[in-house]
Amino acid sequence: MRVLLINPHYPISETPSPPLGLAYLAAALVQAGVEVKILDYVVYPYRRDALESVLKEFKPQVAGATAVSMTFDHARRILSDVKAIDPDILTVIGGPHVTFCAQETLETCSELDAVVIGEGEETLVELLRAVECARNFDTVGGIAYRAGSKIVTTAKRNWIKDLDALPFPARHLLPLGRYRTLGMPISMTTSRGCPYKCIFCVGRKMVGAKVRYHSADRVANELQYLADLKFHQINIADDLFTASQNHCLAVCEEILQRNLEINWTSFARVDRISEKLLSRMKAAGCTAVSFGIESANPAILKTIKKGITVEQIRNAIRICRRVGISPYASFILGLPGETPQTIKETKAFAANLQQEGLAYGFHILAPVPGTEVREQSNHLGIRILTDDWSRYDANRAVVETATVNHRMLDDVVVDWEDQYDQYLGHIHKNIQNGSANADENSQYRNLEKTVMLYDLMMQKHIEECGSLSIAAAGSEISREKGLEILTDRIERSSDMDPNRLKVTLQQVVEDGK
Repeated sequence: MRVLLINPHYPISETPSPPLGLAYLAAALVQAGVEVKILDYVVYPYRRDALESVLKEFKPQVAGATAVSMTFDHARRILSDVKAIDPDILTVIGGPHVTFCAQETLETCSELDAVVIGEGEETLVELLRAVECARNFDTVGGIAYRAGSKIVTTAKRNWIKDLDALPFPARHLLPLGRYRTLGMPISMTTSRGCPYKCIFCVGRKMVGAKVRYHSADRVANELQYLADLKFHQINIADDLFTASQNHCLAVCEEILQRNLEINWTSFARVDRISEKLLSRMKAAGCTAVSFGIESANPAILKTIKKGITVEQIRNAIRICRRVGISPYASFILGLPGETPQTIKETKAFAANLQQEGLAYGFHILAPVPGTEVREQSNHLGIRILTDDWSRYDANRAVVETATVNHRMLDDVVVDWEDQYDQYLGHIHKNIQNGSANADENSQYRNLEKTVMLYDLMMQKHIEECGSLSIAAAGSEISREKGLEILTDRIERSSDMDPNRLKVTLQQVVEDGK
């Protein structure tokens, strides 16, 4: 059995990590004796002819894609091409988006054969066994599938109880070098589940209200493995890493006992931290924590069932400052009860906390399938403007409230983006006149390098012009000469600045990526 797994395009501006969910699925399939190939269209451009070549060479019986709401349309288009190229391939899609609209997805997308609902590792293995044995899919729990003209949804699957029984994610099947070259972090999880009921989130419904944990030993083993991959940062991507203080402390103590030299970040709630906990996290290599603050207005916080107070927010930022961990926060605009005054309140609050060391960003409410805010939008006073899922990136308005229209929401985010652009422009000016400090110079050059390298990847210049090793192949020329050859080839096939191009490629060579 051969399975092709697909990661659809995701904006590089969102700092994507190598696709962890697909790596977990791939590992479960490999353990079951399945041959797996992954196509990652975050760091490779999608081309139908290239897909056709892969299908003809690999000959998969099943093609599966993962999707959040904003990537669903791209995932669907790719699977539609798969079906057009080879109608005999079973097309499957999973992820948080289709989990909560499986029936609708199959009714409107004739190119899709089945939907995996919720956790996919055990489900997909069972589905493939059914395919191999030519059995009906009705015995496979946790799916919806097409049976002639009918859509069948099978029994709900229980959560995976023992997370340590899952094999390590099959990261060797991912294009890790491309993510590492771009300076992206790599992610892992130490738990699944979220006990909180925020109305804008599907985490609780997707992975359960009861938090399940990996053992501290398993976590440390994976951290060591990731450290050996030479990524600059490891993101612990649990819905809530600090859900259990005992778990957090156990992980930290295991890291310290093993003397692991790693930098990592995590997600936290302002009411689920303490100075003791953050101090141990700092000692164990944690450099930053990210808080979902959402709003500075107490009434809105209550409506969205956030369960935190403004004072808890302030206290959390102060604790971070005292222990030396960088605090990051996200705010959501357009929540139920949002008014022009509450927007001003949140903006002022964020700016005030910035003075205490908080870095933050604004997002706009995206009521994705499965969220209470979508299901109860009329009751909550939310007007949903579109179901064009490609617009559900939380960067532009897809909702309005009674007193806040989409333009007002967009203006806040656009203004924030403009301020960031002005900040970068200021740094660029300082670099030009020689007054930029080391941090400014490093930040700007790294961003510049990432943008150029991403353009090289997505415009297929590396594939068409060859790598450094290819440029030097069959000769005794030096690495420097090889770099010149590669730079010249890319320059002739693109409009990139040759000096910047050479400097960027030289940095990659020096970094050993």
